Formats: sequence, structure tokens, C-alpha cells
Amino acid sequence: MTTVQDINVFLDEYKLEESAVKIIGHVRPQWKENQLAFKVFTDGITNKLIGCWSLEDSSDVILVRIYGKNTDLLIDREEEKANFFLLHKAGYAPQLYATFKNGLAYAYVPGETVTTCTVRDVSVYPLIAVTMARIHSIHTDQPRHPIIWEKTKKFLSLVPNQYSSTKIQETYKEYFPDGTATLSDELQLLKNLLSEEENAIVFCHNDLLLPNIIHQNGKVSFIDYEYAGWNYQAFDIGNHFAEFAGVSEVDYSLYPDRDFQYSWIKIYMDEYNKCNNITKELHDSDISKFYSQINKFALVSHLFWASWALVQAQHSTINFNFMGYAITRMEEYYKKKNVILK
Repeated sequence: MTTVQDINVFLDEYKLEESAVKIIGHVRPQWKENQLAFKVFTDGITNKLIGCWSLEDSSDVILVRIYGKNTDLLIDREEEKANFFLLHKAGYAPQLYATFKNGLAYAYVPGETVTTCTVRDVSVYPLIAVTMARIHSIHTDQPRHPIIWEKTKKFLSLVPNQYSSTKIQETYKEYFPDGTATLSDELQLLKNLLSEEENAIVFCHNDLLLPNIIHQNGKVSFIDYEYAGWNYQAFDIGNHFAEFAGVSEVDYSLYPDRDFQYSWIKIYMDEYNKCNNITKELHDSDISKFYSQINKFALVSHLFWASWALVQAQHSTINFNFMGYAITRMEEYYKKKNVILK
């Protein structure tokens, strides 16, 4: 396995090309600086990302990811590195080349990110289901404790009482008049309800929004492992289904219907059972039960990312309406809650 360099440098997120050159000098010292090409990726709403390659060999692309401001409040960066190594060893993550004080450098995964259209394409969604089932079948010696409850509680504890932006503070008080109290109550409600059910705990990606799924030549890959860890199997799937709505222009009418979910779930369960040597015949009742669990955990994902967005609204320098996103997630949560929990 290639040695991962630890570079003692802090990069400027506002000078991406200049910053990338500092890292390339370590991981590809043979590349000539006047022969470098760059591409800035703008899909992300957590970090800054730039690709770099030599004009002499465009097939070798290095991605330099600079962590978003104060995202260490939300993300355990040591855990992220451990996830990277684990998934790379299992064949599901690219090579990690270097770490630095506020980021990572790793190999580019070629392909196209899935869209609100391609994520439900019959040539794509089965690949996503199968890949997720295989990642969920990774076994380690780590204790299997679901991270979702404590991580969401942590996010809620980081939501400021007073935002530095007056406009954001006014919006926050309008839509969240009691601060995070109601969100905490809703989280406890779901925890009490779902903890009573039998839910498998597996190694999850936990952030399968559309830009984190790459598709090319009959294969899909998942990228970005910042939130990966042991969690409820149904959460990872429910969270993915919630992301069918997109991020920049959210449209929850795109949430997959029952028929689509049943097809997706059957493919997933067949592969998961195969990976785990489960020979029990799959019945419609198994799919129906899992479908119910998945949609309940989709509610949890709304609380999780709404809480995350409320923290990001204070700290992030990325041009994205985090407060608006938190509101959108909670509006969908309340809209779906009574239907799903009836």
C-alpha cells in the first residue's frame, strides 16, 4: 500500500490553485509547475475541492480537498481517514496520497455524478443498490454502535443561540422560535420509536447525496467518507432516497414512490443476503417490513441534515443557503411524519 504523506501545511481555501501546488510538490514532485492544469469542483457544500493534473499525463488526476471552515466541529477527521483506509482496502475508495493540516489529497474517481434523473435510471439504480449492499457487508473489529443519535444531538448542541448575521438570526427565530428544543423532542421521539424495532447495524456511508455517487461504464462508486461509520442499515437507504430531491434546488416530489422503492430494496436485499451468506428465501413481507423501516429513517435523515445545516449557517464560507436548507428539510419532515408514522 502506498505510504500516505503527512504534510505540515495549512492551505488557504481562497487560493485553491496556489494551495494545490504546495501539495502536488510533495505527492507528484516530478510534475512541472508550468505544466499543471486545474479544475475547481463546485458541487460540495462542506469543503473546497480542486483537481490537478499534468498536461503531460491527463490520466493521473489528484484531488486536493480543503476542509470547510470549522467543519471539525461536525466531523471527526481522524475517523474520516480511518474510513478512507478501510474502504480503500475493501476496494470501495480511491488511493489516499496525503493529509495536511486542513485537508486531504487523493486519487480522482473518473465518471459522472448522478443526477435527479439518472439516479432512478434502470441502468444505474441497481448498481447503486448493489454497491451499497456490498459496503454494508464490510466487517471490522469495531463495536457496532449506531452513530446517528449522538451525532445529531452533537449537531444540535452546536447550533448558536445568536447568529452573527442579523438576517439569518431573524429567519432562525421565525422558523425555530424555541431554538432547538422542538428538534430535540422530535429526535427523542424517533429514537424511542425506532429503538424498539429490529434494525441491522452495518458500516454505512451516511451521506449518499447525488454528487457523492459517480457513474461510469456500468459501475458506480461512492465518494466522500466524512460521515461514514456504523449506523442503521435502513438509515443509509432512507437518507439516499431523501436525496433524490437534489440539494441546490430541492424538489421532494422526486422522492421515490413505493413501487420504485420495492424494486430497489429487492435488488439490495438479494445482494446483501448473498454477501452475508444468508440463504433464507426473500418474501414480499421482508421487503414490506424493510420498506417501512427505511421510510421512518428517512425522517431521521431530515432531522440530521437540518441540524447540520443550522450549524453550517453560522460557520461555512461556502455560498449556499444553509438556513433555507434546514427549513426545507424540516418542512418535509413534518409533511411526511404523520403519513409515515401513522
